[in-house]
Parts: sequence; structure tokens; C-alpha cells
Amino acid sequence: MRNLVLALLTLTLIAAAGPARADRLKDVATIEGVRANQLTGFGLVVGLAGTGDDASSPVVRRSLAKMLKRLGTTVDADEIKSKNVAAVVIIAELPPFARPGQTLDVLVSSMGSAKSLAGGALIATPLKGPDQRTWAIAQGAVAVGGFLVEGGAGSQRKNHVTSARIPDGALVEEGAPTEMPRRELVLILRQPDFTTATRIAAAVDTVLGPGTASPRDAGAVAVVIGKEWDHKVAALVATLEALEIEPDVPARIVIDEKTGTVVIGGEVRLRAAAIAYGGLTVTVGEEPQISQPGPFAAGSTQIVPRTTIDVAEGGGELRALPAAASVTDVAAALNALGVKPRDLIAILQALHAAGALRAEVDVL
Repeated sequence: MRNLVLALLTLTLIAAAGPARADRLKDVATIEGVRANQLTGFGLVVGLAGTGDDASSPVVRRSLAKMLKRLGTTVDADEIKSKNVAAVVIIAELPPFARPGQTLDVLVSSMGSAKSLAGGALIATPLKGPDQRTWAIAQGAVAVGGFLVEGGAGSQRKNHVTSARIPDGALVEEGAPTEMPRRELVLILRQPDFTTATRIAAAVDTVLGPGTASPRDAGAVAVVIGKEWDHKVAALVATLEALEIEPDVPARIVIDEKTGTVVIGGEVRLRAAAIAYGGLTVTVGEEPQISQPGPFAAGSTQIVPRTTIDVAEGGGELRALPAAASVTDVAAALNALGVKPRDLIAILQALHAAGALRAEVDVL
């Protein structure tokens, strides 16, 4: 537990003291209309060693009968009894600008009573989008990252054996319905924020010229495609993606009470407050000092921050925390006495409830 508090202190110190590093625009925003499409299909996995669906499953029986009929063999569904077949759902993602002949990875998951998909092979299955059009065909041997061994006295299982993957298991049959914009690009922020959107527009104007970009709202920035970029929209997108943007980071604390994990953002601050918790008293003060250069020196007057921390363990006396204190200072004081992470969680939640914590608290 103490190691977790030490890790927490290290993370907060790095967040507070380390220099801010700009992100690439491609990591902050996407292009409107350039998106992936979800594909889904229903199929059969065959070749299982008695670990398939129940032999009386009507879904498997009817599906096998339909498949055999397409292959030229007519069989009554009620006459089919097999434990080597499993009914599965296939999931894949059609990326933007996908072309016929390209391959996709697919995820295969059992939807019946199958015990394991190990050793099976997926029969050719059409993958459809919400429009019910077939965009790809999936087929191939499934790869299960585990095993299931059963015996008379018991069984042994490793990992999840009713879900599997087929690398490059789907073949694209029809190109993705993605078109490049012609008049303007709309940048969609992954995390909407007015400040970040304004910074993106300013960065684009610096490269392409004033008035080229304008933020529509917190989640979108419109970029006009000039005549010089006609028939070169892909090059324009590549130019924009390389721009460096410094996103505005909100003050946030993430708490996972199940594991006792606390992550504190570097922008978190405290208002004036008083804390008395379990006999532990922490006082954090901020006393800025002025550094004056000597006569005829080339330097300039600077304000040097100076933080004082006073820790006392007694009968739970109420002590004040000045408004200049930061969560980094509080974490350092608590860590010096080996406070458990769950105690830190309780203190942070109480500060937030009192309105003294300048941050959003997300409890997982």
C-alpha cells in the first residue's frame, strides 16, 4: 500500500513540475466523415472436438441445413445431431478508405452452449453493416488464447475459450463509403473543449493563413480548403495532422475504490480548508519570496515560491489549509507518515464535498 502512495506522489510531482508537451493534431482530433464502420455476421464454427453447442440446438440444426442446401445437399434439420459445431457471432471493423481485396481482423464469439472454440474453423460468413449490405466475407481457422481440458474427475481452463480471433480473417468485398471533403474540413475533437478548439484554430491559421479556421463549438473546428489545395486534400490533411497543439487539461481526480488507486491531475488545486483526520494534522503554507539581483547585475527580479509543510500526529486537532496549497503538497505530507491510499481517498472525497477541491472527482 505504501508503494502505491509513493507512486501517486511521483505521478503528481511529475505532472506539476514537468514541462507541458504539445500533442499532434491527429492525436487530438479526427476528420468529420472519416470514420470506421462496424460489421456483424452470424456463422458456424466447425471442427470442434465435442465442445460445440448442444446437439439438440435448433439454431445449429437449421443453420447447418441451410448451409448444406446452398452446397447442393438437402438434409432435414431434425435429422442433424452434431456436437462439433458452434453458432457464433462475428464482429469486425471496416476502416475508412478500405478497398476490395484488403483483409480485416475479426472477433468470433460463441452465442450458444459451446464449451470451447479451440481447433475450429469458421465457415464463409458475410459481414454486414447497419444497412444490411455485405461489405466483407469472413472465413478461416480461429485462434483461441487458452485451452479447456476435461476429465472424469474435473476440468482445467486457461483464459476465455469461447471467444477467438482470426487475424486477416475477412476479405473486403466492397469499398468503405468514405468520401474526402471538397470545400472544408471539419476537425472533431476527441475531448470537446472550447479552449482546445480555439488553440487548434489559431495553430491552423498560423500555417494556412488568417481566417482559414474557425471553431464552431467546443467539439468542432472548420477549416476552409483553399484553391491551392484543390485535388490535394490528402496532403492538406497530412499537413494539419503534423501540427502541434497543447490541449487544455481539466483539473480532475480519478478514484478507483475497488483497488484503492488514486490518480491526481497536475492542474488540481485546493481552496482554503481545515482538515482533522484520524489524529493526523497537515498544514501546508505558501510564502513566496522575492529574489533581487545584485547592483549592476544582468538579472531581473523574480518571485521564488517557497512551500512549508507542518505535520503533527495527535488528537485530531483541526488545522487550516491555506488557499495556496496544492494537492501535491498534501500528498507529500500524507506520504511522509505512510497514510494508506484508502485514507487518502476519504480525505479527497471530503475536501470535494466541502467545496475546497478545485477538480472534478471521478469515482470508478
